[in-house]
Amino acid sequence: MSKKPSKSLAQELDRYITPFRYDGSGKFHLKDHKTDEKGDLDKEKAQAILDANKKRLIGFQEKLYAQDRWSLLIVFQAMDAAGKDSAIKAIFEGINPQGCEVTAFKAPSSKELDHDFLWRHAVALPERGHIGIFNRSHYEECLVTRVHPEILAKEKLPPRLVTKNIWKERFEDISSFERYLCRNGTVVLKFFLNLSKEEQRERFLARLDDPAKQWKFSMDDIRERALWPRYQAVYQDIVRHTATSHAPWYVVPADHKWFARVVIGSVINAELEKLDLRFPRADKASLEEFKQVRKALEKEGTGGKRQAK
Repeated sequence: MSKKPSKSLAQELDRYITPFRYDGSGKFHLKDHKTDEKGDLDKEKAQAILDANKKRLIGFQEKLYAQDRWSLLIVFQAMDAAGKDSAIKAIFEGINPQGCEVTAFKAPSSKELDHDFLWRHAVALPERGHIGIFNRSHYEECLVTRVHPEILAKEKLPPRLVTKNIWKERFEDISSFERYLCRNGTVVLKFFLNLSKEEQRERFLARLDDPAKQWKFSMDDIRERALWPRYQAVYQDIVRHTATSHAPWYVVPADHKWFARVVIGSVINAELEKLDLRFPRADKASLEEFKQVRKALEKEGTGGKRQAK
């Protein structure tokens, strides 16, 4: 009696991946995506999946690093308090820090403003064999700069290039940039943590009540919150125009942090599985050398024992 073929990891985790994936085909409306989705899970079941995903990710990262062919770029975008920092901490716990780097992009420096808008992101890209995490990313350049035109004015662009088409042009530039990365062995995974305005309010209140979190809060957060409808409209535009088959967006329900982590971890593991990562095999010459090394080490050990007698 033949055994049923075992499911791939992607198939096993598909229910936490496909419903949240948008690759540019069909229409996209942000309001159609629930922020409080929990799937068929509760916290206990979610923790079991999170633990399993962490264990898998550690194994995949070791092979990714050793093989030294692929790299992985993970992009996080979200409104304040959506849980980017805590998701990174929870999902990547136990990962070898030699092969993983988090870059948090703040307001550009004067040096960065003297370059094109993608420059500072290009120099922070992960090396082959590495995982790079962008906590905010190149998408800020058509998000915050669009909501706050005064920031765009600081980028020193020639005036005739700042036209009504600039955002469309930036979407095209970003899509070309990501296509280039994919063609050169960088897997691009983009996550938008989709938080409700009410949940953000609750998390802001929790920060105010917790001395360990008060440092995260500033009045700028409240000023940006007042622009919520504008940010949501721009995020919708970003996802709609930059989701592609080679670099899709994952619109992650973020009202329940534990479910968001299940979705993010499942996507990352399923994509790494597709790379068929393996530890490099030694060639014949190396194997012959290993035999000689083994003999020398074993002989050394035997000699040591005789001397001890």
